[in-house]
Amino acid sequence: MPMDAHVIEQMIKAAIPDAQVTIRDLAGDGDHYAATVISEAFRGKSRVQQHQLVYQSLRGQMGDVLHALALQTGVPDQR
Repeated sequence: MPMDAHVIEQMIKAAIPDAQVTIRDLAGDGDHYAATVISEAFRGKSRVQQHQLVYQSLRGQMGDVLHALALQTGVPDQR
């Protein structure tokens, strides 16, 4: 069963409360998404560590219900 983009967003925000999350369904099948996640929690962390935080928030759904997630992460702009 495909995973809804709204569910992905909720899971990420539950684990990373300040996250700004944008989800796009790449193939229209509910299995292949692109996500952009911006959070202060990523500051000082490597890109790999940032991605690990997001994958942990999905609680084992990657590779199972959620087949593919192209991920971009970053910190908020400081102005």
